[in-house]
Amino acid sequence: MKLNSDSNPIYKNFFGEKTQLIQAYASGRLDVMGGIADYSGSMVLQMPIKEKTIVTISPRQYNQLRIKSLSVNSNEIFIDIDRLPSNYLEANQYLKSLEGFEWISYIVGCFLVIQNEKKIKIGGLDIFIESDIPLGKGVSSSAALEIATLKAISELFNINFLGTELPKLAQKAENLVVGAACGLMDQLASYFGKEKHLLPILCQPDQVFESIKLPKNLYFLGIDSGIKHAVSGASYSEVRTAAFMGFSIIAQKHGFLTNELPFDGYLTNISPSQYESKFSKYLSSTYGKDFLKENYSLIDPLSTIKPDSFYNIKACTEHPIYENERVKTFISLLKNLTDDNFEEILPLMGELMYQSHESYNKCGLGNEMTDKIVELARKKINKNGVYGAKITGGGSGGTVCILAYGDKGLESFYQIYEEYKALTNSHKLHLFV
Repeated sequence: MKLNSDSNPIYKNFFGEKTQLIQAYASGRLDVMGGIADYSGSMVLQMPIKEKTIVTISPRQYNQLRIKSLSVNSNEIFIDIDRLPSNYLEANQYLKSLEGFEWISYIVGCFLVIQNEKKIKIGGLDIFIESDIPLGKGVSSSAALEIATLKAISELFNINFLGTELPKLAQKAENLVVGAACGLMDQLASYFGKEKHLLPILCQPDQVFESIKLPKNLYFLGIDSGIKHAVSGASYSEVRTAAFMGFSIIAQKHGFLTNELPFDGYLTNISPSQYESKFSKYLSSTYGKDFLKENYSLIDPLSTIKPDSFYNIKACTEHPIYENERVKTFISLLKNLTDDNFEEILPLMGELMYQSHESYNKCGLGNEMTDKIVELARKKINKNGVYGAKITGGGSGGTVCILAYGDKGLESFYQIYEEYKALTNSHKLHLFV
């Protein structure tokens, strides 16, 4: 939307008097089901949260990006566009050299991908960031920043995007400029998500389905574990790499032809029964160097095999295959939920969430503190209105999503929160309600 800098003293101070501004926002998301299975082509189920990121911009006279964030760093930073490499890998290295300002790579990455992919010379910008999405909590603060930045730039320069093009550019910025090997789930959820609705996405790569309105009295709520998660962290990257190592082995055993991958290139197009009967026996844990000796072709350009790293190939390959089935079953149950059958349906949905959580642990993306929240939820199971819980997003900390029903479920949810706060002696944990 358009506004004037004089409408807000903070904007007036940053942009100057009587400056025409463009403002856009995007929400974070709560990963209800699907999570890390997105890069393997799974169905996922995502819900927007009320917390959002707001990006306000205006053209700048100088050929610079002048960036300020209220939520990350109080200092302004200036990026000389003439010194900024247009090549993504070189830009990644350049931005990494700016110590203390790694977060700006999400914004600069969006600037670069619009220029490169849309063939538009943008020029200097003043960029002001506000966000109440907590960082490192597994609720897509990075995707929200990317989506809001791209929306603001596109409105300022009248750039049109079709379908899922904008979220895809956001993912490209994160993959190639930030250097985080994320799937497309978060960007799609931030862009297409609707308040009080669940968004089903088939990540092959970007099939977005009609949002599902939350039934009355059904709640998906989040509790911050207090442990920060980073999608660019080594464990997330290693789990992704291990999954694609498994797919490479399966592809070879399947007898694929050059440049023609089986199962349309997605692990999740392998059914659990097919996996168990034909491919499970070929997978095991191994060091990177032993995998490389077999001369398998790794099909994922964002994965790097480290010779001395140990990869849990079987668990990481199984996770998306089974998660895809869990998500599809979860959605089917959800669509059939009524006030008359919730006592039968919700325990089944909750069990699928618990299974997903344990599968994260098998992959190596669990965490002691998220486990504690899940166990507190288990103690409230069913009769207290809480039916399921699981770690969200990229795992290794972050937020736990809890399935609750009715007033009793809400009461139990807040009890879990208070019990966890007392257990950890922490008073700065975020709730997503």
